[in-house]
Amino acid sequence: MTTTAPHPHPHPHPTPQVRPATAADLEPIAALHTAARAAYLRGRVPHAPFDARAEHARRREAWARVLHGDGTPALCAIRCDRVVGAAAYLPHTSTARGPGATVTLHQLHVDPAHWGTGVGRALHAACLRAWHTAGFTRAGLDVLWHNHRARTFYTRLGWCPDPDRRPAPDATHLALTLTLAPPAPRPASAAS
Repeated sequence: MTTTAPHPHPHPHPTPQVRPATAADLEPIAALHTAARAAYLRGRVPHAPFDARAEHARRREAWARVLHGDGTPALCAIRCDRVVGAAAYLPHTSTARGPGATVTLHQLHVDPAHWGTGVGRALHAACLRAWHTAGFTRAGLDVLWHNHRARTFYTRLGWCPDPDRRPAPDATHLALTLTLAPPAPRPASAAS
């Protein structure tokens, strides 16, 4: 009698669920942000301790401000009951909602063990839905110039270099922009 190996799961990477991040998500978000940052910076500076305790403390402090109400909406991606990604965005307070309203994607990080599995795309799609609902027509972000993985990710999703923010010759970041679809017109009411 021969036995065969069980069939692999048809979806090796189940679709992550995206929900608003809460204060209870602070530690896993800080850990995955530290790991992601270390992974992409290690390619540029191989022996720097980007995943050191001090780096984790900096990430934790920054996310604590976000998650404890600094007005920055934050989302997290959950897969198999584990936080595997996080995003935060900043509505521009100087811009009234309406034509030309802009939002900035401030953070989008995925646990390196989940890179390339749809987590980043799921977070990005959730951000787009929130921005569309809020009436934003333009989004912006800054990406590290040498982070080619992130730059490729955003380019595939339609982001382009911001023509209004040309990088300086010694720039470390590249400004990207995305034109958002305008909100669908509201149907006329029956009383009209």
